[in-house]
Amino acid sequence: MVKRNLIALLLLVAITGARAQNIQARYVQKSANKIAVTAQTSKGLLAEIAQGKAYLVDVRTPEEYDKQHLKYAQNINIRSPDFAAQVNKLDKNKRVYLYCHSGNRSGRAADSLQTLGYTRGYNIGAIDSLIKAGFPAQ
Repeated sequence: MVKRNLIALLLLVAITGARAQNIQARYVQKSANKIAVTAQTSKGLLAEIAQGKAYLVDVRTPEEYDKQHLKYAQNINIRSPDFAAQVNKLDKNKRVYLYCHSGNRSGRAADSLQTLGYTRGYNIGAIDSLIKAGFPAQ
């Protein structure tokens, strides 16, 4: 009886752990539109954004955006029901640089933009990494 209970407990722990891993699993971006931003590349991206030649979009929640965001960024929450409608207001001829907290939501957003007909939507990753690369925060 004890042996059977121990086996049942071990199975329960294994199943719970597997579910927790699935919940924590990172989104794997389907499109190849991802840019690894460095201190060198950030200057070029910032210049392009500052000159109005590209968009910088924070896809986090408004609450996250209000706490801290990158200079020049506009907030379009990927979890918002009107995400597609807000994105469709952007000029499809300009590059759209997307970021979030970890690069997960911005990966989803890059894929969503491609679905909406944008060929120049790029996941540039996580806000902390971008700040370290030279993007100014507000």
